[in-house]
Amino acid sequence: MRITVFGAAGNVGRRTVAEALSRGHDVTAVVRDPARAAGLPAAARRRIGDAADAQSVAVLSAGQELVIGATRPAPGREQELVTTTAALLAGTTRAGVRLLVVGGAATLTLPGGSGSTVVDDPGFPADLRPIAAACAAQLDVCRADTSADWVYLSPPALLEPGERTGTYRLGTDELLVDARGTSAISMEDFAVALLDEAELPRHRRTRFTVAH
Repeated sequence: MRITVFGAAGNVGRRTVAEALSRGHDVTAVVRDPARAAGLPAAARRRIGDAADAQSVAVLSAGQELVIGATRPAPGREQELVTTTAALLAGTTRAGVRLLVVGGAATLTLPGGSGSTVVDDPGFPADLRPIAAACAAQLDVCRADTSADWVYLSPPALLEPGERTGTYRLGTDELLVDARGTSAISMEDFAVALLDEAELPRHRRTRFTVAH
């Protein structure tokens, strides 16, 4: 499969590139900062591009079978996530390519049926509220788009570097927790879930989530 990954040098992006390469896919790894290109795997096609520019996205998506948007803005620039996602949607629509968006967890509903979301919890960290709000707006932009062939993957509450086990559980709009109430997955297994969806699509124009 021919896959383009935007945000390829980020925490999720580089693990996604590595997972895709390990499965034998033809990967184009895109970064905005040329200084970060040197750290990309030699087996990937290294490209400089701007995920916030729909034309750049269209050019780098042309001839591909899937685009993965794994960009994350720097602190203080959270709203760039919304404009970047809009550009990814527009660019992949022009190229006629499916888009898999790495999203956020804040809008997942809490178990129990109250309808409250992760960000509604009084204990939600104040410093994470700006990115949570941006992720909520990002999901709204996706849901409002009726032209792009998109899918949105929300991580669980904790997404951290760890071990690749190759196993996870699937969910939809509710936060997945284990018997101890923990909601987590390693970035390595999150990349596994991304590539599983890439290879065997189960979702279209909707959000889903995963967790250990």
